[in-house]
Amino acid sequence: MNWLWFAVGSAFFAGLTAILGKLGVEGINSNLATFIRTIVVLFVAGGIITMRNEWQLPQHIAVKPMTFLLLSGVATGLSWLCYYRALQIAPASWVAPIDKLSVVIAIILGVVILGEPISAKLLIGAALILSGVLVLAL
Repeated sequence: MNWLWFAVGSAFFAGLTAILGKLGVEGINSNLATFIRTIVVLFVAGGIITMRNEWQLPQHIAVKPMTFLLLSGVATGLSWLCYYRALQIAPASWVAPIDKLSVVIAIILGVVILGEPISAKLLIGAALILSGVLVLAL
């Protein structure tokens, strides 16, 4: 259940990101704000890798995983750019719930692309998340 602690940490810090990001984009271009945030993420991740002595690269990095990591980075960057622009225009309490549609999108893509199994629990959870977003957004 180690993954659960990391997932809860992710949710907590993502929620905190909405509030801190909203405060951070006041009076600054949202793209520049995203760039600054990205630099901070780079230094934090680099610091953790340094503290844990994890700078050793594998002997061979296959093209497929590297391609998907690079594409994931592009998707993350585009997500952050959109997120910060939305935060600049609208209240965090409106933007953050819509951003969480990413959960539903990840479920759909996990089933369609990765072949992850569909269950009643998964469908009900996705429907509840979607319902919650619609209630908050409308």
